[in-house]
Formats: sequence, C-alpha cells, structure tokens
Amino acid sequence: MSDTGAEAAAHYEQALDDLLFFRPEVVRSAQAALAASPRSVMGQALGAYLGVLGTEEKDAAAAREAFARFRSGLDEDAPTRRERMHLAAVTACLDGDIHGAGRLLEDLTVAYPRDALALFVGHQIDFLTGNAPRLRDRIGGALGAWSDDDRHHGPLLGMYAFGLEETGHYERAEDAALAALAQHPRDVWGIHAAVHTYEMRDRFTDGIRFLDARTDDWAAGTLLTVHNWWHYALYALERGDTARVLEIYDRAIHHDASPGAAMQLLDAAALLWRLHLAGNDQSARWARLADAWEGRQDGAHYAFNDVHAVMAYVGAGRLTQAERLVGDRQQWVSGAAPSVTNRAMTTDIGLPACRALIAYGRRDWERAADLLLPLRHRLHTFGGSHAQRDAVQRTLVEAALRAGHADLARTLLSERIQLRPLCPYNWSAQARLEEHLGNDTQAAAAQERAGAGTSP
Repeated sequence: MSDTGAEAAAHYEQALDDLLFFRPEVVRSAQAALAASPRSVMGQALGAYLGVLGTEEKDAAAAREAFARFRSGLDEDAPTRRERMHLAAVTACLDGDIHGAGRLLEDLTVAYPRDALALFVGHQIDFLTGNAPRLRDRIGGALGAWSDDDRHHGPLLGMYAFGLEETGHYERAEDAALAALAQHPRDVWGIHAAVHTYEMRDRFTDGIRFLDARTDDWAAGTLLTVHNWWHYALYALERGDTARVLEIYDRAIHHDASPGAAMQLLDAAALLWRLHLAGNDQSARWARLADAWEGRQDGAHYAFNDVHAVMAYVGAGRLTQAERLVGDRQQWVSGAAPSVTNRAMTTDIGLPACRALIAYGRRDWERAADLLLPLRHRLHTFGGSHAQRDAVQRTLVEAALRAGHADLARTLLSERIQLRPLCPYNWSAQARLEEHLGNDTQAAAAQERAGAGTSP
C-alpha cells in the first residue's frame, strides 16, 4: 500500500471490515487511516468511494474536492498497478460515470479477485445501476479465489446471495445468505439478502419470523437498520397489519430524530406510497416527509432519489414542488455530459416516472398509465431492487384500473400473479378488476385469494 504506514494500514483494515459489515464506524476508521497517512493511495480511494456510495450530492462534492487535492500532488507512476486501477475507478465515480467505474472495477477484480474493496464498491454500483446479472456474477466470479476460512468470505457470500435473489434464483440465494450468516450472524447484508428472498416468494410470515429471531443482529446500530425495518414493514403490510406498519414507520423509519439521509427518506416514501395506492390517507406523515425532502435542497444527482422525493411531494399534495423538481431536472439534462450516468437515468426513467406520479396525484389515471407503461420492462436501469421498484410497478397497475383499461390491468395482473401467486396485493387488485368487469364469481374467488401470503 503506497505511502501507507503501519498505523494507517491497521485503520484501513478496520475500515474495510466496518464497510463489509455495514457499521457506521467505517467513516471514523477511514478518517483515522488518512490522519495517520494523508497520502495513502488506498486510504484516499476508500474515502472517495464512501463519498459516492451514499448517493448524497453534498458528500460526493466534498469527496471530489478532497480527491482533486490529493491527485494534484501525486506522482502518477508511483502507485502499484492495482492502486492505479482504483484511482481510475474513483475518478470515473467522481466524474459521474458510474457505469464506467463499474467496468473498471470489474477489470480490477479479474486481475485481483481478492480485493475486497473493489468487490464491495462494484457490487454497490451494480445495485445503484440496477444491473442484476453483474450484481451476481461480479461476486460469483471472484468467490473461487477465496477460502471458506477467510474472515471476509462470509460477507462475499451475503453479496452473492443478493445477486442471486435479484436474478431470480431465490432458493439458491436463501442458501447462500444463510451460509453467510453461519459465518457471521451480524452480517446485515446477508440478512438483507435473505429478507429479499422471502419478499419475492411471498413468504411474509416466514420473513417476520426470520427477522424476529435475529433482532439483536440487525435492528439497531447498522447502516442497514432503517432499510431492514422497511422490509419488516412490507411484510406487515402484505399481511394487512396497517397498525404495525405505521408503528414501524414512526419508530424506526422516519421520525423527528431521523438524520434525513436520502436512502432512509426514500424508504419512508416508498412505504407511504404503497399506503397511498391503497387509499390510506397519511397526510400528516406525508407533510413531515415532504419537509425533510425539501430541506435537503438536492440538485440532480441520482434519479432514483428524485422519484421518491416526488412521491413525497405528491403524497403531501405539494404538486407545485413536484413540478419544480421535474423542471429543474429537465433543465439539468440538457447540459449534462453524456458520460454522466445519471443523465440517461433521469431522461429515460426519472423524468417520465416523476411526471406519471404527478399525473396520478392529479387523478389523471390515463396519463399516468401512458407514461409508466413504456417503462415497466426497463425500470431496473435507474437502480434499486425488485422490491423497491415495485412501488412504481404497482402505480401502473392502479392507474390502469382507475383509468378503466381493463385489458391492460388484466394483463399486468396476470403477469404478477404468475410470478407471485401468493401475493395478497395481486389478488386484491384482481378482485377489484373482476368487480369492475361485473364477474361476481371470479371477484369472490380473487378476494379469497387476497388473504394469502404465508408459507403453505
């Protein structure tokens, strides 16, 4: 490790361990590494990556400034080949070329498959860009170089499990996640991967049991605490326990002491939006959430965040604010460089999705459906997971139902039911469709199926 003393190396190793296990202490450990060796190439790379992965515009700007100062005094030939590859990936990240950074890190892990930082950052980039095959294969391609007794083999299994889940290998994903947890019970990314497998197989009761049995391992003090509580709330929502959903929301997802991080606010918006689609008025909670989004004063940085901010504005009835965000992003894309990943994300998905949400808020179901329909098979290209993007997919279903597009609604629901035959939402929506069509017998059968959601 170039320009890295023994003390800095120890702090770096601690920071890497904190990162892989999603401990908030990672920031402090990374700062300690740079305090001990300010010119450490890997310490600087780690600090820059941390500034990007949280999807926080201000953190990325600060990281860009700090990294530019470091590069200005760097002898470019001095770092090792591996370090130079990291420097190239960091530069791409800070320039907004997230796809390019992912490709550079893929090249790095082919040459150095035991570089845990490259694997972790690449995995997160694959998640942020919605690239499910690479999310799986980036880790799968490196696992063969790791031994089972390596301390970081477990976290890699947890990452691999998430990639398997996002590509539809649910049973294999569950096995990999449980194997990761057998090595490290507090591996919250492994817990998170297992939770996704239960969600996608409609095993909501099993998911609640799984999380309840491991409460001490995930429910406080991690960078994924809020997100895993969000998953718990999704299970409760599918079981029809709205009171439990709101209890979790108020206690763990969004409250007066919430830090206002984008990734936490989008979880809050996605949960309330599902209630909104069901006609459940949460105006007071929406108002507080919209205040939190507005207080951030975000510019164009990550379209996935923008869509959830618009959910909050629409839910709070602040359509003017939602329109203002759309206008700002439309102006931004006209001047953004083509290499900036968020430009395509915003143009292709973010703007039409935001406009659809605004149309939905105006009860213009026809326009909402027309805007969302072309997106449904490429929605993944603006990031997130299947579970997260389902809020937008459900909006299309609801818009089609409310617009009276029975043929479209029937097709969408048939697709959903074939994939997730035990999902109560799917059958509830099917019952409403059949009621609209006047088929009482089928409506009753669909309504009975809407009570599903537990393991056979």
